[in-house]
Amino acid sequence: MRWAPLPPRRPPFPVAPGERLLARARVRQPGDGPRLVGGTRDALYLPDRVPWEQVASADWDHEESTLRVVEVAGFGEPSPVHLLRLDDAGRLLELVRERVTASIAVQRHVAVSGRRQVRILARRAPGTRGELAWFVEYDDGLDPADPRVDAVVQEALAAARADVTP
Repeated sequence: MRWAPLPPRRPPFPVAPGERLLARARVRQPGDGPRLVGGTRDALYLPDRVPWEQVASADWDHEESTLRVVEVAGFGEPSPVHLLRLDDAGRLLELVRERVTASIAVQRHVAVSGRRQVRILARRAPGTRGELAWFVEYDDGLDPADPRVDAVVQEALAAARADVTP
């Protein structure tokens, strides 16, 4: 899908130089007055700027009109979570889906033990040839410090890196 910028108007919040707002939605928040969130080609503004490759997941609850955005965090650190009740979020939701998906360069599911898996992910800013950031997501019950688990992860990482390295 090709995204055209929103019609020229004073932006509802400052965006980084060179970025243009492509979609926005109004946040429903009692008592504080209206607030907007939006997205550009490069980032989601909540209102703080979150580059698309730093969005670990974004889920929409249609019944509650709530967008739940989880940011990438270092291993063992809590992931920042944003819960936003939105009005008229259709275009923003489409942009979020498209840009987060575009940031994923590699995604592999690797069996480790029974039905437990790890997911190997490589992400980068959408539309760039920048350096890949590699991530491993572990199913509950898998211990990253277990040498058997680590051996599977290291082998899977090496294979994935070999597939994308020229």
